[in-house]
Amino acid sequence: MAGNQTASRDVARNRRARHDYDIEDTVEAGLMLVGSEVKSLRLGRASINEAYAGEDKGELALFNAHIPEYRPAEPFNHEPKRVRKLLVHRKERDRLLGLTRRSGYTLIPMALYFNDRGLAKLQIGLAKGKRTVDKREDVKKRDWERQKARLLRDKG
Repeated sequence: MAGNQTASRDVARNRRARHDYDIEDTVEAGLMLVGSEVKSLRLGRASINEAYAGEDKGELALFNAHIPEYRPAEPFNHEPKRVRKLLVHRKERDRLLGLTRRSGYTLIPMALYFNDRGLAKLQIGLAKGKRTVDKREDVKKRDWERQKARLLRDKG
């Protein structure tokens, strides 16, 4: 029988992250979830577009991520936009929180997925916000690369 189809698949992806921010580093973090949240994620229902990571009572936490309620767990359901604790090593947590406090970095959730062992993971990007000028430069560069590829393809 083939391997598990749910392994290593994306549940949610923040497509605007690379457009709005300059991502300098990425970190994989675990999520502290309740059962109905895991069931809802396995159905592929979540949104991290408006989410961000930061400090909550000295811990790293995920704010504003939307995981809809799981209907069959009705009386024991979870709060869809509750604050969820992120699980990283202490040194990593201290490094990330220190950079956000001192250097003006932001922690942006980039992807929410299940790893090969079936555990929910969140890819966090250590980012600085882009100015409008930088965004325009990226668009120009992308257009030029597209044109260059088209010219080379048509010529050869």
